[in-house]
Amino acid sequence: MNTMRTHRHPTSTQPSSSPPTPPSGTGVPPVSSPPSTPHTLRALFTATAACALTLAAGAQDIGPPADIAAPQTERSSAENTILENEMTPALDAAISRGLSWLASSQNPDGSFGSGRYPRNVAITSLACIAFMSDGHLPGRGEYGAAVERGLEFVLNSMTETGLLAADTSHGPMYGHGFGTLFLGEIYGMTAGGPDTAQSARLRDALIKACRVIIQSQNDEGGWRYNPVPYDADVSVTICQIMALRSARNAGIEIPRETIDNAVEYVRRCQNTDGGFRYQLTGGGRSAPPRSAAGVASLFYAGIYEDDAIDTGIEYLIRTSLPSPERRSMSHYFYGHYYAVQTMYLAGGEHWAQWWPAIREELIETQEPSGAWEDRQAGPAYGTAMALIVLQMPKRYLPIFQK
Repeated sequence: MNTMRTHRHPTSTQPSSSPPTPPSGTGVPPVSSPPSTPHTLRALFTATAACALTLAAGAQDIGPPADIAAPQTERSSAENTILENEMTPALDAAISRGLSWLASSQNPDGSFGSGRYPRNVAITSLACIAFMSDGHLPGRGEYGAAVERGLEFVLNSMTETGLLAADTSHGPMYGHGFGTLFLGEIYGMTAGGPDTAQSARLRDALIKACRVIIQSQNDEGGWRYNPVPYDADVSVTICQIMALRSARNAGIEIPRETIDNAVEYVRRCQNTDGGFRYQLTGGGRSAPPRSAAGVASLFYAGIYEDDAIDTGIEYLIRTSLPSPERRSMSHYFYGHYYAVQTMYLAGGEHWAQWWPAIREELIETQEPSGAWEDRQAGPAYGTAMALIVLQMPKRYLPIFQK
C-alpha cells in the first residue's frame, strides 16, 4: 500500500502573543513576500512518519488509502500568494485579545464550553485549533499548556469503541468529527511529540477515531448524528470528510472507497442554484452555511476544478459575502468557518474579495472582553470559530495546505 505521509512541522516556533447542532432541516445553519509581524510568519510543515492502520494484534486493515486527486488545471489557492495588507495591526490586536479571552475561559478539566454545551468535545477541539492556528502546541508557545490540557480532555473522552464524546454530548458525530480533526492536526504538526508513549497514544486514538467514521458511513455515502450507518445529512458528512483528510495528511491510511462515496453524496446534495440542501430525501432549499461546507469538502477531497465548485462559490458570493445586513445569518460562525476556507482554497479574486470583508466584520463585532458571542453555543464556540477564521493568513495548519 502507498500511504500518504505528510507530517508538517512549523519552522517558525515562536507564536504571537459537540457544538450546537449546526444546520438541520431546511434552516441550517503562500508567499510572494513575508508578513510584516512576527506571528504572521508562514509556517511550513515537513516531516515523514510511517503509520500503519492497524489496531491491536488481530485487527483488520480498514482498506487501501485514498489518494488525493490531482488538480485538473492551475487553480491557485491563497497558500502561496499573500495579499497586500492581508494582516493589519487591528487584526493582530483582535487576535491577541481573543486568544487571551479564550485561554481564560478554559475549564479546570481542560475542556471548553458552558451553558447548554459544557465540557464539549467539539468546542474544546475548535478552541485548541484556534491556538494551534497561531503556532501554539504542547510545550511550545504561550498557550501551549492550554492546548495540552485540551488534548488530554479529548483523549480522555474517547469511549472503548473509539467514539469521542463527553458525557454531555448531543449529536456525538459532530463532536467526533471535530475531535478527530483536532487529533489529526496536532499529530500532523508534532508527529506525536518527543514523548514516545504520548505519541503512540495519540496515534492509536486517531486510528480508532477514523475507524468509527469509516464504519458508520451509510449506504448513501454520508453520516448523521449518531455512529450508526442508517441516515445521513450534508452537515455531519462534511465534518467527517474534513477529519479524514486531516488524518490522511498525517499519514493514516483511509480507504479510497470511503472518500469516493462521501464525495458522491455531497455532490448529490447540491441544488441547481449552486447551494446545498440538508439531505437527499425530501428535497430542501439551499442555505449558505452548509453550502460553504459543501464546497470546502470537495476541495478537501482533492477536487480543485469542477463545475460544482464554481457554481457553489458563485452561490456563496451572491448570498453571503460579508456585509452589515447579513450579520444575523443563521449559524453565522459555522458558515464563515467553512466559507473562508473555501475562498482561501479557491484563491485569486475570490480570496481577495472575501478576506478583507470577513476580517473587518469580525474585528468590528468583537466584544470589549475579546470574545465573540454565539447566541446558540456561547462565547467559547464563537471565539474559537472567529479566531480560526482570522488566522487563516498565518498558514500554520496542515489541513489548509493543498
